[in-house]
Amino acid sequence: MIENILQAFEEMPWLFLGTIFVLGLLVGSFLNVVIYRLPLMMQREWRRECLEFLEQPEQPADEPFNLLVPRSRCGHCGHAITALENIPVISWLLLGGKCKACGTRISLQYPLVELFTALASLAVAWRFGVSEQTLAALVLTWALIAMSGIDIAHKLLPDSLTLPMLWLGILLGFFHVFVDLESSVIGAMAGYLSLWSVYIVFKLITGKEGMGHGDFKLLAMLGAWMGWKMLFVIILTSSLVGATVGITMILLKKTSRQTQIPFGPYLAAAGWIALLWGEQLNRFYFSLL
Repeated sequence: MIENILQAFEEMPWLFLGTIFVLGLLVGSFLNVVIYRLPLMMQREWRRECLEFLEQPEQPADEPFNLLVPRSRCGHCGHAITALENIPVISWLLLGGKCKACGTRISLQYPLVELFTALASLAVAWRFGVSEQTLAALVLTWALIAMSGIDIAHKLLPDSLTLPMLWLGILLGFFHVFVDLESSVIGAMAGYLSLWSVYIVFKLITGKEGMGHGDFKLLAMLGAWMGWKMLFVIILTSSLVGATVGITMILLKKTSRQTQIPFGPYLAAAGWIALLWGEQLNRFYFSLL
């Protein structure tokens, strides 16, 4: 069965790319749930641990709250979102970006995340074709989108996402999916220690924390997936993009010099670009040097 599907994908590339695009839309819808609910789940867990440490009684929850339950609902009126109202992008357009029950505006984030996930998935499928690399790269792409969304909203990179993906990258090294095991392990170590070293030096000089510990783990994760040779590309690309966006926002008076800007999304974007076109970028950077 699987062999027949793969053969059909190889014989009809349009079917393969179309399937990946639709799959990306569906996954993007789920990523919206992850971006919204995972930080709340973490906050509830932290509160429970604090109450347990203080030996205080915990208020029982009214209903389970995780990535699957309860059903999605309007945050204003509590209207439960039906299946027809939850079709990626299309439902938002048909509803005019408003709740069917109360008319409250639905954030543009939802269709944008769905569409962006679909396009990023399509780019991965176009780059790697029908292969195990596409399957692995899709998982990494979706994880990076979830991490970036959470970091933008909460300045937080959850260990529940970065650490499993780090170990998955090392596991893929056993099978040489992207790099060999040695490059993967060295990449994870060098990725973590490089940003950690910058963090320590900056803190010693200024007495302030220049970045969060989640950034170390994210770069370690990217190093595990792509090997130590790609760390230069990832760090340089993320720094250039981050500096450009930061300076632009300051000039447009959208933010100030004192505002904390999450670095995770820039690392994630640079890592994704390096996954697809890292070798070309590496040659380009070194040609400039």
